[in-house]
Amino acid sequence: PPSCARPLDPPPPHPNNPAYSERAAAAALDTMAWHYFRSGSGDERTLRENRAAFERHRLLPRVLVDVERRSLATTVLGRPVGWPVLVAPMALHGLACSDCEAATARAAAAMDTVLCVSTLSNLSLEQVRAAAPAAPQWFQLYVQRDRGVTAELAARAAAAGYEALVVTVDAPLLGRREGAVRHGLRLPPHLGLGNFSPDVGAAMLAHRNAGDSSLAAHFAVTSDPSVTWRDLGWLRGLSPLPLVLKGVLRPDDARRAADEGAAAVVVSNHGGRQLAGAVASLDALPAVVAAAGNRLEVLMDGGVRRGTDVLIALALGARAVLLGRPVLWGLAVGGETGAARVLELLRDEVDLALALAGCTSPAEVRTDLLA
Repeated sequence: PPSCARPLDPPPPHPNNPAYSERAAAAALDTMAWHYFRSGSGDERTLRENRAAFERHRLLPRVLVDVERRSLATTVLGRPVGWPVLVAPMALHGLACSDCEAATARAAAAMDTVLCVSTLSNLSLEQVRAAAPAAPQWFQLYVQRDRGVTAELAARAAAAGYEALVVTVDAPLLGRREGAVRHGLRLPPHLGLGNFSPDVGAAMLAHRNAGDSSLAAHFAVTSDPSVTWRDLGWLRGLSPLPLVLKGVLRPDDARRAADEGAAAVVVSNHGGRQLAGAVASLDALPAVVAAAGNRLEVLMDGGVRRGTDVLIALALGARAVLLGRPVLWGLAVGGETGAARVLELLRDEVDLALALAGCTSPAEVRTDLLA
């Protein structure tokens, strides 16, 4: 199928930082797709705060440390990964690239990291897995009103070789992303929702309510806003995969997650796309880390753009971070190669930041690196 991205003329110069990719994506993407990917909820205060939280922190580098030999390697849920940055779950990659999530899967594999595949992917979870069968992948799950569909998705993920089930817990309803509403998000005719029957994608295509986006309409019909802590035991029983809760911002919720048998939490405000005015993910991170203790692994997402951001998050206790929009910007500009290039740039920045801070590995990043 054709790509939703417009070719750039002339081609852009070789990108040398993630911010460049965002500017190039703004020029490359269809207006509808750009505003869907870029926008936050409400007046986008939380979206801005995710970046501002990183800007408020300063590093205190160690000096006269031998950093000639360095390693970015770490483990997440016991799985070795090449560096402490994972690719966050994001819907509808086909709006950025004709190869959809397969391109993202290959890019993440090339950069030796984990891809979290969204329930709302354009390709089926089996197709995404087949695109990079040797690489680690997690499956992000929205609990459906039809619990049979939920159970089927979890079973399919385990059968396909996914290594964790990431349940999004901050979206009982979809936040009002006014950019998507204003520009009328619709699925183009050549795209569907790969994890659902064709009639579900057709319903999104047919949606024409000017007061909402087709994704919000789909979400309101299919996702279950009645999910509570009581359902976690049932969710853990759906597959042998470790359970990760994505969207935790409160320390008491982190403690409850550990009590209920979760393996990890992702400190996240959904990229500023859910509750307008929610705390920045980075600001919530230290209290969640303290509450989790050694009972949970703690990851975070929201606002990560540079290698020093990764260092700051690690210093505040995150095991790793998840990177979202920048991967889509690279995908829009250069497909698989563009997404891999964004990840490569960030990996190089993390390596340089480690060395300049006087560290030889992520394990050496501690709170004393922060002023």
